[in-house]
Amino acid sequence: MTGDRNNWKQLAAGKEAFIFDLDGVLVDTATFHYRAWRRLANELGFDFSMQQNELLKGVSRMQSLEQVLTWGRMQQAGLDKEHLAEKKNAWYLELVERMGPDDVLPGVLAFLRAAKATGIRTALGSASKNARLILDRTGLQGYFDAVIDGNAVVLSKPHPEVFLRAAEALGAAPDACLVFEDAQAGIDAAKAAGMSAVGIGSGTALQRADLVVAGLADLKID
Repeated sequence: MTGDRNNWKQLAAGKEAFIFDLDGVLVDTATFHYRAWRRLANELGFDFSMQQNELLKGVSRMQSLEQVLTWGRMQQAGLDKEHLAEKKNAWYLELVERMGPDDVLPGVLAFLRAAKATGIRTALGSASKNARLILDRTGLQGYFDAVIDGNAVVLSKPHPEVFLRAAEALGAAPDACLVFEDAQAGIDAAKAAGMSAVGIGSGTALQRADLVVAGLADLKID
């Protein structure tokens, strides 16, 4: 891990702002999304796998629905896609409502507290339209100087809009920002924004990240 520590110190040096994705970085709601999408798919007459769910990370709700319908060969005319998306979201929110501080991933609170203590500005940059609800349920809302979620942007990752909006809200230049992401679409968005990126998860799935770690528990702010 020595090499990773040195890489982390070099990557973080001089950065003024940290921008975090939500799902898979701060909390893990991927299983909630999976259960809700699978319930919708089953209702439409086909199945939906966890492997397919992985491909929807960082993707907007409507784009995810389009992909799910494509997998189920359900792209015929006449489907009320807005209704289907809202139905899936309602099932997802039933699970989110039960979240609490124990659902915050290991090392997240210590990392956020250290960032704040050292004067690093922090923002959330997430495609989730339920981000504020999740922050409220888990007690994380007070750790962010800005929240840019799916309600505040038009274009989804890998477009850089969400991260550029976050940098603007923090008053930081893109090259002074460091993004923490668990999805390839998010890493691509960070790079398109001119930012450095730390991948959270598997190195093989996050090819363009400047550094990949299992979670924020692996990183220390001096």
